Amino acid sequence: MLPITEKTLRTSFVNASRKEVGDLTLPADFDTIDWDALDYLGWRDTKFGRRAYAVIPTLTGDVTGILLRQADGSPRSRAQCSWCQDVKLPNDVVFYSAKRSGKAGRNGNTVGTLVCQHFECSRNVRKTPTLAYEGYDVDAARLRRIEDLQLRAASFAADV
Repeated sequence: MLPITEKTLRTSFVNASRKEVGDLTLPADFDTIDWDALDYLGWRDTKFGRRAYAVIPTLTGDVTGILLRQADGSPRSRAQCSWCQDVKLPNDVVFYSAKRSGKAGRNGNTVGTLVCQHFECSRNVRKTPTLAYEGYDVDAARLRRIEDLQLRAASFAADV
């Protein structure tokens, strides 16, 4: 992901009011983020317990910011993240909903997804996969997982 400024981040939100954008708390490490290790920027707001944000690069090179709300309940069984689809998750997955942008969102329409609770997807897809068979190209599989994460996250952003 290319580095972004606070101004770009705040203006990128498509489903949040000016007040919600003004109230958002930046990630604690915003000034020292390793942008090369991220496919999108996601974080939970420390002021608002169930509020989270994702800033996702689009296929056109822009970024789309999305305000997310964590569901009150949790999945009944071990869920798989819809974005990284890691089958050996070291972290929890929760259901996040996002108000749609524009008139649909003002009418109360939402879209939801299962995502790693603290947005560890970029780290998960960069882990070296296990050797599936002799001659398996581990590096190519890892790169494919990274590309798939980027596509899934961008598709969710487009859906919002």
